[in-house]
Order: sequence, then structure tokens, then C-alpha cells
Amino acid sequence: MKKVLPLLIAAAFASPAAMAHQAGDILVRGGLAFVSPQTSSDDVLDIDSNMQLGLTLSYMLTDNWGVELLAATPFSHSVKLGGAEVAKVKHLPPTLMAQYYFGDANSKVRPYVGAGINYTTFFDEEGRGALAGTDVSVDSSWGLAGQVGLDMAINDRWFVNASAWLIDIDTDVHTAVGTINTSIDPVAFMFGVGYRF
Repeated sequence: MKKVLPLLIAAAFASPAAMAHQAGDILVRGGLAFVSPQTSSDDVLDIDSNMQLGLTLSYMLTDNWGVELLAATPFSHSVKLGGAEVAKVKHLPPTLMAQYYFGDANSKVRPYVGAGINYTTFFDEEGRGALAGTDVSVDSSWGLAGQVGLDMAINDRWFVNASAWLIDIDTDVHTAVGTINTSIDPVAFMFGVGYRF
């Protein structure tokens, strides 16, 4: 088995399979999505990372230009103030991107970049610790987003994908002791597989 695995990997890279991302194609990608908030705020507010199932749907307008919608199962975050948990929140960050794919329609490897807009909605906010039993709410946010990614063909339909987003999320966290203006600005990563229709 130790000898077979390197041969299979080499065969995959040497395979003549073409990606064939071309005008009119629909690309569905799914995998593990990891969100790492890069928090800054008026106070020492910290939001932990979380991993969920991610899904993207792309439509190729031309052989090199596409549009993509990012979706995921709800992310759940613990919010800490001065090291102590004060809230638990969930959010969904649908993001619409315009993408440019490098290479041509038959390239086995298609790196791409994207830019677009994000809408983040927060829900199921719950006070914890010192704020247990009090009202906590987080405002929805609109912001810009950037993306880099890479698709590599397995065969003419299936491919593997790695992608990353930088998302601008600015929001107000309303608590019983005041409002905290927070820049979350998460970095998101997704690793998975895709299928071309």
C-alpha cells in the first residue's frame, strides 16, 4: 500500500483529465469551512473560531469569469470579555462574489480570485456568565469580501477545492451594560470537493 499511494498521486497529477470550467457550467463545492474572527473592539471583546459545513454555488459566465454564492450551516461563537464568556451567538454569512479563473477552460488546475459583498445575520444570542439572563443582541452587517481559491480536477466532473475569504464584518453588540462596537473581520477557509454540472 505504501508503494501504491505515491503512484496513485502521481497518476492523478499526470492524468489528462481536463477541468473544463467553461461558460454555462454550474460548479457546486462542499466541505469543511473554518471561520477565524480577527476581533477588535472598544473593549477587550474576543470571539472564538468555529468550523461548520460550507457550500458554494458558482455559475461560469465565460470560460474565465464566474459568480459565486457562499453558504454554510450556522456558525456558533463564544463571546468573551476580559477572558470570561459573556455571550453565545450564531451567525450566517452569505457572500456573493465575482470571480476570475486563471488558465483556460481545459486546464487541470484553475486558481481563481474573487471580490464581492457579504451580509451577516446574527441570531440566537444568549447572555452567559455575568450577562446570564440578560438581553444580548448583535446587529446584522454588510461588508466587502475578497477571495482566493484553487480547483484541481480528479476527472472531467469531480474536482478538489481549497479556498479562503477575508470578510469585513462591523457590528454593534448590545448588552445590558452597554453597546460594544466590534470589527470581527474573519478569515474563512474551506477544503472540500466539487462537482461540475
